[in-house]
Amino acid sequence: MRDRRVAVLWSVFVIVAAGSSALVTLRPDRLSDLHIYRGALLHLHAGRPLYDFFAENGGPFTYPPFAALVLWPVAAVPEGVAQGVWLALTCLAVVAIAVPVGRLLAGPGPRRALVVPVVACALMLSAPVQSNLRFGQVSIFIVLLALLDGMGVVPARLRGVLVGVAAAIKLTPLLFVVYFLATGRYRDAGRAVVTFLGCAALGATVLPAASWTYWTEAMRDTARIGNLASLGNQSVHGMLLRIGLDEASLPLLWAALVAVLCGVALLRARHLAAHGRPGHAAVLVGCATVAASPVSWTHHQIWPVLAAMLLIGAEGIARRVAGGALLVAMVVSLGVVLAPVSTTPGIQFLFENARALGVGVLCLAGFGGAALAVAGTGRRPRAARGWLRVGTTAALAVAFFAVQPLPAGADPTFKAYTLSDVDNPRYFFVCRGPVQCAAYGTDAPVTFGTRREKTKVRVNGVVSPAVARLEYHSAPGGAPRVIPLLAAHPGPRTFSFRSATMAHGRLVAYAADGRPIATYDEELAAALDVTGARRSGASPVAP
Repeated sequence: MRDRRVAVLWSVFVIVAAGSSALVTLRPDRLSDLHIYRGALLHLHAGRPLYDFFAENGGPFTYPPFAALVLWPVAAVPEGVAQGVWLALTCLAVVAIAVPVGRLLAGPGPRRALVVPVVACALMLSAPVQSNLRFGQVSIFIVLLALLDGMGVVPARLRGVLVGVAAAIKLTPLLFVVYFLATGRYRDAGRAVVTFLGCAALGATVLPAASWTYWTEAMRDTARIGNLASLGNQSVHGMLLRIGLDEASLPLLWAALVAVLCGVALLRARHLAAHGRPGHAAVLVGCATVAASPVSWTHHQIWPVLAAMLLIGAEGIARRVAGGALLVAMVVSLGVVLAPVSTTPGIQFLFENARALGVGVLCLAGFGGAALAVAGTGRRPRAARGWLRVGTTAALAVAFFAVQPLPAGADPTFKAYTLSDVDNPRYFFVCRGPVQCAAYGTDAPVTFGTRREKTKVRVNGVVSPAVARLEYHSAPGGAPRVIPLLAAHPGPRTFSFRSATMAHGRLVAYAADGRPIATYDEELAAALDVTGARRSGASPVAP
């Protein structure tokens, strides 16, 4: 009977994996990041600089040069073949991750055969793995390397090597070196550092110009990675950007929060490792990398999925409920699904940042102690008392966010365009060239056009000479966004920006003395033309 159940569970995994892969191949933007990898390598092969490449969707190559060497086979085969192989390898990586995590949950005994396919299915259904499939991302392979090395399941003489390789491809696993030092694994830390430096040196030897560009310029240019304030970036940095902190306060507060989260997580990980839980410790350190990195897109967030499953398999009602809540947040986009019922900005902020908040709490609380497994020792808490603690904590958390005057985060895709973008017809689709812009007219303080796309709304137009500053407010309580006024052509100044929605949008023009002279709010959404752009003048502000 057990063998039959195991076969059924693995059959379910195969069906889910095959179905997910098939759906990916039907998307017009399928494996877009893999397309960027391949395009950048072909660009390099043609003798052009690696970091000057931009794909059709504007995506650049953002990894160290060593990653280009590892990914070189992607450019050696037809793109369709590369996509098929990549999808298959991603599904195999899910299984490779599920095996050691399933062993952590099941412990020794026959339950392991059942638990591993359950873990694989849960992983496959999670948003991070689906994102890896959709974009053709390397993130899942980075997690696999760091997990195996952090757990210590590789031979002793090779421990640290996998972390070094992973960090040479994407820098975030370097936190595991600190973990190795904190747990007394000094040789593992040394091997990781030597491997990382060796891989970087290999990249510099084969690609010296690209290496110089990356380590001196591209590594620090976070604007290349995308809009870091978008909801997909569920790091502490992304959450602070969505709160709307000013540029002076943001770096200091972010650095302080990262120091606290990583410091506490490393201390808890050391405690777990000392009590024979290296797997839990490795997952906790991985979650700290998600919280601490400036950029943690959905496909980076596999670590919290693993942590959620370990919590579900832990002892105690509070841990299991917390694990279940975190797993739901990692499978479902709460900010999208629950937006219709989020009646206050604070609650909406909670939903939209549930993953970042959950990972932050996990870094601080850990897994609640060393005796974690269901099969472990220890007295079970009384069920009634456990549920009371869970209910009280949840009620206090919701009440806290309900009264917060936080922005609703209604502009996760906001971006204002600059002079370097004026030649792009997607960004400047109405006012293009001096003739069109002059004909557009400047009788009103602001005259603009709008265009709706699947996940965003674009706005561009011109302003009259009376306008000194233009601001866009995306939501009540949200920080205003200053829209650059561009002298791209002789005549009126032009502007262009995008936002996720215009439902609560408000465009305000100010005179040189700081006085608002025009506003556009309720009519902004009504001005949208689904099939194209509509020309609209701004409403004067009532005196």
